Amino acid sequence: MTQTLHDAKEEQPAPHPGATARRRWAILGVVLAADVLDLLDSTITNIAAPTIAADLGGGTGLIQWLGAAYALSLGVLLVLGGRLGDKYGHRRLFLAGLGGFTAASVACGLAMNPESLVAARLLQGAFGALVIPQGFGILGATWPRDQMSKAFSLFGPVMGLSAVGGPILAGFLIDADIAGLGWRPMFLINLLLGGAALLAAARLLPRDTGDRTVSVDGPGSALLGAAMLGLLSGLIEGSTHGWTTAPVLLIAAGLAFFAAFWHRQRTAENPLIQPSLLRNRGFTSGLALGAVFFAAVAGLLYVVSLFQQQGLGRSPAGAALGLVPLSAGIVVASIACHQLIGRFGRRLVLAGLLITLTGTGYLLALVAISGTDTGSWALVPPLLIVGLGMGTCFGTVYDVAIGDIAPSEAGSAGGSLGAVQQLANAVGAAAVTTVYFKASTPGGGEAHATVLSLTVVAAVALLCLPLVRLLPRKAQEQHH
Repeated sequence: MTQTLHDAKEEQPAPHPGATARRRWAILGVVLAADVLDLLDSTITNIAAPTIAADLGGGTGLIQWLGAAYALSLGVLLVLGGRLGDKYGHRRLFLAGLGGFTAASVACGLAMNPESLVAARLLQGAFGALVIPQGFGILGATWPRDQMSKAFSLFGPVMGLSAVGGPILAGFLIDADIAGLGWRPMFLINLLLGGAALLAAARLLPRDTGDRTVSVDGPGSALLGAAMLGLLSGLIEGSTHGWTTAPVLLIAAGLAFFAAFWHRQRTAENPLIQPSLLRNRGFTSGLALGAVFFAAVAGLLYVVSLFQQQGLGRSPAGAALGLVPLSAGIVVASIACHQLIGRFGRRLVLAGLLITLTGTGYLLALVAISGTDTGSWALVPPLLIVGLGMGTCFGTVYDVAIGDIAPSEAGSAGGSLGAVQQLANAVGAAAVTTVYFKASTPGGGEAHATVLSLTVVAAVALLCLPLVRLLPRKAQEQHH
């Protein structure tokens, strides 16, 4: 879930006087619907990418860009979207973002070539970055403070069901081949879902004027966007067409832009990340740990989906059902850790990492032994274990990372962590699938590629272990 803390100020505005209980629940439904749309569209291409590439062409490069493009623009613009909402009003940005997201979804469904589809995915993520950060501000303006816990208690279960149901819905829509449209209905359905949410939002959301004195760091966002675009383009270009001069120069340019972005964050008057956060060892350790972990598991999810379809010959729906144990593990562990984090703190992060490594090792050994003869039921235990580990970390790492920050830093911290998660998803999926596609060959090479990719995932996840000791011992008492 990409809901951030950008509006988590020490004091919330008084609830809107016209917000009756029934209206408040309706507004919550609109905010949840936007978050569900975001989560669905961030995960559906994990299942659909091979089918789309087979239809439009574009090969492995398109498979890698389909997920990376969405996460790239969402991650780069997420903090900026929150600041724009503060400046110009949450309602205005929510409506503009949701309308743009719906239009971009239709453009995805009507795309006739790889280039137009990737461009539409970039637009989807960009408009998603306008919508998602507005949720907390909208709820804070309509819900009494003493009832906010009721509203937020629904986010976990709804997002969990979406995480399980989204890929399954995408898989069955593709297999159904509605009106001969193949994969396109999984994007075109957003015309109905997004359109209904947009009409409801226009009717229900309270008007707010924003604060024109809020500063927006456009140059910082531009530098971050250039850095990530260079890194991703280099990785995907190198894996698709070979490691010639061009991909090396792209990666070098990305690193140079990232250095410039980092310098700006330390020197700008109103940077995207507050300088005090960069001096907080616990927060920066959590930022680094989260980036590495989310990159690793994003690559793992993509590889498991590819192996099921290209190695085991499953349909998109079959591959989606194959991921249900992993999704179920994530949901169960995330809910459990919400109750345990106050007691165990960073020890839960360590437990999540070890469980994820155990499941990854189990899965690696299974594929190494059975190869493309791996049975459907044999994958259930390792994927369930991986899901339990991922859910344990999802539900704890960022809450612990902000354990010792000041209340005034909560907005910048939450937005930064959410953005890093999305950017890590993009880089991790691109990097690990680069390994997969370089190692895979038709007729059995998929098993070797999967083993090699899982080895990389495990090695990257191991890098997180030393960082756990640098995290704050406990999460804040009142965490999300």
